[in-house]
Amino acid sequence: MEKTQKPHAVCIPYPAQGHISPMLKLAKLLHYRGFHVTFVLTEFNYNRLLKSRGPNSLNGSQHFRFETIPDGLPPPQNLDATQDVVDLCVSTAKNCFVPFQNLLKKLNNVSESGVPPVSCIVSDGIMSFTLEAAEEVGVPEVLFWTVSAFSFMCYLHFPHLIERGFSPLKDASYQTNGYLDTKIDWIPGIKNICLRHIPTHIRTTDPNDRMLEFAKGEIQRTYKASAIILNTFDALEHDVLKSLSTMLDHVYTVGPLQHLLNQISDDDTETIGSNLWKEELGCLEWLDSKEPKSVIYINFGSIAVMTLKQMIEFAWGLANSMQPFLWIFRPDLLVADPIVLPPEFVRVTEDRGMLVSWCNQQQVLNHPSIGGFLTHCGWNSTLESLCVGVPMICWPFFADQQTNCLCSCTQWGVGIEIDNEVKREEVESIVRELMGGEKGKEMKKKGLEWKKKAEEATSPCGGSSYSNLDKLVEELLLSPKKISLT
Repeated sequence: MEKTQKPHAVCIPYPAQGHISPMLKLAKLLHYRGFHVTFVLTEFNYNRLLKSRGPNSLNGSQHFRFETIPDGLPPPQNLDATQDVVDLCVSTAKNCFVPFQNLLKKLNNVSESGVPPVSCIVSDGIMSFTLEAAEEVGVPEVLFWTVSAFSFMCYLHFPHLIERGFSPLKDASYQTNGYLDTKIDWIPGIKNICLRHIPTHIRTTDPNDRMLEFAKGEIQRTYKASAIILNTFDALEHDVLKSLSTMLDHVYTVGPLQHLLNQISDDDTETIGSNLWKEELGCLEWLDSKEPKSVIYINFGSIAVMTLKQMIEFAWGLANSMQPFLWIFRPDLLVADPIVLPPEFVRVTEDRGMLVSWCNQQQVLNHPSIGGFLTHCGWNSTLESLCVGVPMICWPFFADQQTNCLCSCTQWGVGIEIDNEVKREEVESIVRELMGGEKGKEMKKKGLEWKKKAEEATSPCGGSSYSNLDKLVEELLLSPKKISLT
C-alpha cells in the first residue's frame, strides 16, 4: 500500500439502534484520524435512516461512505418497529457472511471501487461472522462490544455458568422461587453479584434456546479477534478491566466516545446521524422553558416494551409526583396495545408534561433543565447519563440491562431501582426522592464526580481513553500485519 494512501476501515454494527449509534461515533473518530471509512448497514436500517433523517442524509463524503447488505429477514409489516432481536441475531449469523464477503471483494477491486484497499475491519462484538471474512483478506479484525466491561466479563463466563449447571434453569419456577438470588462469587474482578444480575439470556429453561446458543457462539469467537474495543473508561471499571487484561491481550477502553467526539471538528461527518426514528426537536424548546434540574426525562430505549397496565402505572406515578417530565413514547413501546393514555392523565399534566416519539438523547441529557432520568439501563443510556452527571431511576428490561442497573445502584451510586411490576405509589415516591430527597442529592453529587472522571479519561492531556484510541490506531489498525491474541 502506498504511503500516501489512506488506511481503510470497514465498520459494521449489529443492526439495532443501540449498536449503530456507538459504532458511528467510533467510525467518525477513525475518519478524523485519517481513515477512509466504509460504514455497513443492513438494507432495512439504511432505508429507515433515509426516512428519519432525509433522502440526502447518507450521502457521506469522499472518504466516509455507506454500503448495505441484506439481513436475511422478510420486511416487517411496521417499518418503524424494531426487528425481533432473536430472529435478527440468528439471521445475521446465518445469512450475512456471504454478502459481507462479496462487499469486501468489491471494495478491494480498487480499479472499480475507487477506494483504498481494506486494511482493517471493526465489527460489532455479536457480528463475529466477519472474523472469517477478515481472515480471508488478511486484515486485522477488531470486535467492538457495545456493553460495559462488567457485562462483557459476565458474557465471557456464560460457558462456565452452563458448565456449572446454573443455566438453563430446571423449570420456570426458578424464575420466581429465589434461585436467581444465588450468589456468583467466582467471576474475576466482580463482587457481590447474583444470577439475577447476569445478562438475562441465561434465564431460559430451554437447553436449545436460540438466544443462548447464539450468545455462546459469539463469545467463543471473541477470542479469535485481533483486539477488543469497549466504550467505557478505566476509572469507572478498574477491577474488572484489570481482570480482563489477564484473559485478553488487547482490550482498548475508548469511552465515553461522545466525549472524544465533542473534541473534534469534522465537516465531512458532523451532520451524519444514527437515529432510526425522526427526532422531535420541539422538546428542546420546551425544556428551555423549565427551571434548572427540574425535569425528569423518561426513555426506555429502542427495544424495551411494556404492558398497558405498566404504562398507566408509570403515567399516574409521574402525574402524582407533580414533577415536570419529558416522556419518549416510541411507536412500538407497548406490547400488542395501541398507545392510549388516560384522558384524565393528559388533562392534569398538560402544563408540566411533554410526550414525543423520539429525541436526540445526548442533547436532552445535556440540557440544564434535566434533573433525573428514568431509564431501561441500556449501556449507551447509562454511560451518557453517568457522564453528564444525571442520576437515574432504573427499570431494566433484558440482556445486560440488569447488570448495568446493579452497577449504577450499588457500585457507582447514581441509580435507584424500581420494581419490575411497577406501582404508581413507588414511581411517585422514587421520583420525589430522586428530584428532591437526600438520596437524590447524594446521587447527583456522585454523578458529578463521575462526570469529572469521564472528562479526565478523554482529555488530550494524558487521558486513558484518549491515549487508548491513539494506541488502537497506531498499534493495530495501521499495522500491515494481523496481530493475534496470545
